[in-house]
Amino acid sequence: MAEEILATLKILLIGESGVGKSSLLLRFTDGTFDSEIGSTIGVDFKVKAMRFDGNNVKLAIWDTAGQERFRTLTPSYYRGAQGVILVYDVTRRETFVRLENWLNELDTYSTKHGIVKMLVGNKIDKVKHEVERNEGLRFARKHSMLFIEASAKTCDGVECAFEEVVEKIIQTPGLWEAENVKAVKLSSDFASNQDGACGGYCSIL
Repeated sequence: MAEEILATLKILLIGESGVGKSSLLLRFTDGTFDSEIGSTIGVDFKVKAMRFDGNNVKLAIWDTAGQERFRTLTPSYYRGAQGVILVYDVTRRETFVRLENWLNELDTYSTKHGIVKMLVGNKIDKVKHEVERNEGLRFARKHSMLFIEASAKTCDGVECAFEEVVEKIIQTPGLWEAENVKAVKLSSDFASNQDGACGGYCSIL
């Protein structure tokens, strides 16, 4: 008999083309990295099951193209999302500068009040950085976002980014309870347990 699912959560990956959104998704869902992966055409979609605080959670993760010509997909892409991971490339400052545009789009099309937001500075494995960690941290604090630096290539910070978003969503029942038949009381020590395997990477704001 299949175990019951506490919640099915919709999480988005957004950001400029080439920042590594698809690589982060592939690393998290399949545990692989492809240096030759091409740009997403339209929308990609993957499902991953997680065991979280003794409950089963299913993630529906949406990865969209960063190119302007695919912006007509935007409204349906954002609809019903409980979490969003906003990605920039630490080696390309222009991808960081355009973060405000992506946040404006999120505010325009998001249908969930209090959507959980995570800022990810990707490609930290590369030597030459144009965006320092403190810049990303300041931007995240300004916009009440979680923050982490990561590398899809080396796996650093990838699981933590997704797990922290899921944890924050589960801690906000108003984001998901109405859409899931089963709602259970989480254990009292759930919110205070920040010492997991990825706890050292994240800045919880």
